[in-house]
Amino acid sequence: MKVEDMVIVSVDDHIVEPPTMYENHLSAQHKAIAPQLRKDKNGADFWLYEGNRSGAVGLNAVVGRVKEEYGCEPVSLKQMRKGAWDIHSRIEDMNANGILASLNFPSVVGFDGQLFHRFKDKDNARILLQAYNDWHIDEWCGLYPGRNIPNAILPFWDIAATVAEIERVARKGCHNLSFSDNPSLKGYPSIHNEHWAPLWKACADHDMVINIHIGSGAQAPHASMESPIDAWITTMPISIVNSAADWLHLKALQEYPLQISLSEGGIGWIPYFLERADFSFEQHHRWTHADFGPGRKPSDVFREHFLTCFIDDRFGLENVEAIGEDNIAYECDYPHSDSLWPEVPEILFDSLKHLDQRVIDKISHANALKRFNFDAFGKMGGRENCTVAALRANATHVDTTPKSFGGPTPLQPGETPRRVTSGDITRMFRDVASQDGDFRDPAAEEALADA
Repeated sequence: MKVEDMVIVSVDDHIVEPPTMYENHLSAQHKAIAPQLRKDKNGADFWLYEGNRSGAVGLNAVVGRVKEEYGCEPVSLKQMRKGAWDIHSRIEDMNANGILASLNFPSVVGFDGQLFHRFKDKDNARILLQAYNDWHIDEWCGLYPGRNIPNAILPFWDIAATVAEIERVARKGCHNLSFSDNPSLKGYPSIHNEHWAPLWKACADHDMVINIHIGSGAQAPHASMESPIDAWITTMPISIVNSAADWLHLKALQEYPLQISLSEGGIGWIPYFLERADFSFEQHHRWTHADFGPGRKPSDVFREHFLTCFIDDRFGLENVEAIGEDNIAYECDYPHSDSLWPEVPEILFDSLKHLDQRVIDKISHANALKRFNFDAFGKMGGRENCTVAALRANATHVDTTPKSFGGPTPLQPGETPRRVTSGDITRMFRDVASQDGDFRDPAAEEALADA
């Protein structure tokens, strides 16, 4: 097998929401509540939701920048590759990277749609959330069949509305949803509460994969504000480990064939995690009353119900047998700073080449397409149109040269660089958050009131 013959599917990428997101997906009576993309006096683009400024547009959309500028969060669409927010350009960047299909998470509305959960008017929140799903399914995924895997967000502040939305998006061909890895941290019942029983049943009834992205509930802790930010970046993926253990004990996994995807969590830690889970079960279940079914261990449940993914994880790929060859998928993480765009095929092939062709195919694409119930080959007219070589042949015109968008303030004479700390980064995002809280738009508030 050659690099050119590989087929690659990414189970974790991200969208920077485009200005036109709501144009075609709100009725005439609801146009007044449509969020607006605005620009402030400093040139920063921002969204206006329910009269409040909602976050920085760029977040972590640094793909294609020179690496010296990775810490400079883009503040406008012009400071990032167009593929971050424009579907036509995204397909070109996917082609240049040899990526057949991709599952995408939101940005400004939160990985699990948490922005809508903070709305005061929950009717408006539900309407806008549904409009987001329609845009995501019909435009972002629908304009190029076979290229993007639909992934819905839910109004899970209302369990009846949540079930209704699952049924609605399933009719549109969406079989994936994004959910918080720990809803109790957002003021909702824990995943072990009967409150969620209708959700588990709806997911089973409609063949829905539950994607829980790192940071969607539990957060990677900073060791201290003086710690180098590198320490936090290093541990960020495995911050999902506590949630993974929690979900492993979900009773509904014994009742339904639910599928859980640990999005952006890496795989190198999984062998020890499973070993520890089995050890803990054997040592403690007689007094804790842990129960995974007759003759079953935690690792058995994991391999039946969980999908993991990696960006660059050679240790994990040297231990596929300890994880499960059916439990591993690839992720590109475009347009975030960990993404290896546009060199994914070469790097991925080098890390997989010690494995059998059958296992390579599973990890590079087959596991994802099977779990997510997505027939990319059929939509693309056959496997021959889905390989790295076939896709890159359509992208010979795409410029992948790293670009500079203007870096940090230049050092002054005699000034030396210092380590960037957790405090530096948290202050940067705190400044954004304070803008969110202080910004009000009277015209928008009036329109919302009239609506």
